[in-house]
This record gives sequence, C-alpha cells and structure tokens, in this order.
Amino acid sequence: MRITGISTHVVGTPWRNLTYVQVHTDEGITGVGETRMLGHTDALIGYLREAEANHILGSDPFAVEDLVRRMKYGDYGRAGEIVMSGIAVVEMACWDIKGKALGVPVWQLLGGKVRDKVKAYANGWYTTERTPEAYHKAAQGVMERGYRALKIDPFGTGHFELDHEETLYAVSLIEAVRDAIGPEAELMLEMHGRFSPATAVRLAKEMAPFKPAWLEEPVPPENLKALEKVAAKVDLPVATGERIHDRIEFRELFDSQSVDIIQPDVGHLGGIWETRKLAATAETHYMLVAPHNVGGSVLTAASLQVGFTAPNFKILEHFNDFADAEIKKVVKGAPQVDPEDGCFHLSDAPGLGVELDVDAAAEFPQQQARFDLWAEGWEQRKPKATQ
Repeated sequence: MRITGISTHVVGTPWRNLTYVQVHTDEGITGVGETRMLGHTDALIGYLREAEANHILGSDPFAVEDLVRRMKYGDYGRAGEIVMSGIAVVEMACWDIKGKALGVPVWQLLGGKVRDKVKAYANGWYTTERTPEAYHKAAQGVMERGYRALKIDPFGTGHFELDHEETLYAVSLIEAVRDAIGPEAELMLEMHGRFSPATAVRLAKEMAPFKPAWLEEPVPPENLKALEKVAAKVDLPVATGERIHDRIEFRELFDSQSVDIIQPDVGHLGGIWETRKLAATAETHYMLVAPHNVGGSVLTAASLQVGFTAPNFKILEHFNDFADAEIKKVVKGAPQVDPEDGCFHLSDAPGLGVELDVDAAAEFPQQQARFDLWAEGWEQRKPKATQ
C-alpha cells in the first residue's frame, strides 16, 4: 500500500479554524487527521503542500515511524509548532488507515486497552456574561449534561499581576462554580501562563479552599525555573505542556519534577505514537497525562487512542458540547460523552472510528479566526469585532 496524495479541509468558526487532512492510498483506503492552529492555519497548509511532495507521496502508511522521522528531520531545520502539527495530522491519518486495513481500532495496535472508558472534562462552557450568577448557571448546565469535571480561567485579562479587586472577583467566580457543581466534581483551574511566580502562588492559595484538581500553566511556559518556584510553594498538583511541541523538549520538565500532570496536544506533538511514547516516559517519572484538546471530533478520537492504552492517563479535555457544538456534524462517528458517567467509552470501530463528512465540512468555510487571551471578553469566544 502506498500514499497517493493528501487533501486538506478547513472548518472555520470565529475563534478557531480546524484543519482536517485526508491521506489517500492506492488501495482506496483513506485516513483522516486533525489539528487546531492559532493564527497559523495557512502556514500549516503551505507546509503540508511541500511535505506532500518531499516526504509523503509514495510512502507506506504502515511505516508510521519512518514517515515521522523523515518529516521531522529530513528538512534539516528544527521542527517547531507548524512542522510538528503537520506531522501529527498525517501520522493520525496513517494510523487510521492501518487500523481500517487490519480491521481493528488504533488502540489495539498500541498495545491494547488498559481501561474501557476515559473521563472527560468540559471546557468552552463559560461563553457567557462574566458574573458569578451567569457562571453558576452555566456550570450547572455542564453537570446536567453528565460531566463530572470542568475547567475555567476566572482571571479576566490578568497579566503578571492581578490586583486586589480583580482577585476578589476571580474568587467570587470560582466560589459560584464550586457551589454549582458540588463538592465531588473536579474543578480544573486554568491560568493560561498569565502570571509571575509570586502572583501565581498567591492566587493558588486564594483558590485552595475550592479544591482545584490542578493548577494549569501558572507562569509563561518559556522559563522552567519560574515553574519550579511555583511548584515548590503550592500544595496543588501542577499541570502544563500544551505549548511544548516535541517530546524531547519535555526532558527538562521531567528532570525538574516541577509538574504532576503533563498536557501534550496530540495535534501539535507529532501525533498518536509520539504522544504514547511521551506518556510512557511520564509514567517512569510518576506523572499523569491529560492531553490538551481544543480540536474537533477527529482530534478527540486520536487522543482517546492514547487514553485507552496509557496506564497513567488521567482525563481528556472536551470543547465540542459547548463552544461551536454544531461542528460535530462534520465528523461521522464523533466520540460522545456518556451522560450517565461523564466518560468516553471504548469503541471497537476500525482505525480512529470516525469519518470526515466533506460536504458538511464545506458548510463551515475557513474564517479569520481570532482568539486573544489578553482582550476583554475573550472567554465568550466571539469575533473580535463584536466583543
């Protein structure tokens, strides 16, 4: 079997463009991959056009390791977010082809399952007025859909510091959310790399009474010493990793022992097998894995293949029941959170278990998607012009 070409399809919304790549073969089997780029969608498509000619055409889709190696190192330049994301979408599609050809789900090819379900947590649910009352109501809605966990960044446009008034307001938002979801549900606290170490530590202590499940990206990701400073002074689990695009770059993070939960994005880290390798290394450091997942249903399905096979997999992020819920229709067989237990359940469907509906995807043309975490009202995920 050989790859005869790829086709790209961008599904657009005001705040995110999702890039789907179909990999076609000479035996008529087509696989699909997906990623979400922030402001780099055209750059990704441009890279894929070159990579198709240089590396992809004529390749054996079963030889995933070889194709990833050639795409990563064969152009000599150091692979960053765009290249690693391009590798990821092609790599996912190759696993999809391999599973379909053999008649088995991808998780079976990764060593088999270690669990029958993966817990989900909701994100994108607080696209509403930024008040305790509105957040309380929205959080109740998440629980009514069956979720047992959710994530929130209550810090507005905070950057490095957060003054006393804004701190009290952020606390009031978290208090309202915890009241809405009850004591048993998990509440993940997102900081989006906003703060200085001192501010992050102070805010963690302010939030501690509400029992956050983790403190996510408390400081900007570029300075590991700053993260170590936070980890040494807080009692909460620390999570980070969504903006690391090569598993080799996690080495210093592992060595520092400054994080409890790593959050690789399968769509940016080079795909399923690279993420599974990273999870294995994390296991040797007694760290959990909870992938960043802001994509649609194909990326969710790919992330679940890791989730069903990695013993140290904690939980999977899910946007698609809340922000842009209508885009789920572009993928047939889209993974769904079971309202009875708030989990994704194991699928025996071959490959990734999903298919891209090209006609449905065409209903969502590419947009000039914009997501500015430093702009007032960012949490509503509306076009900047209408904020």
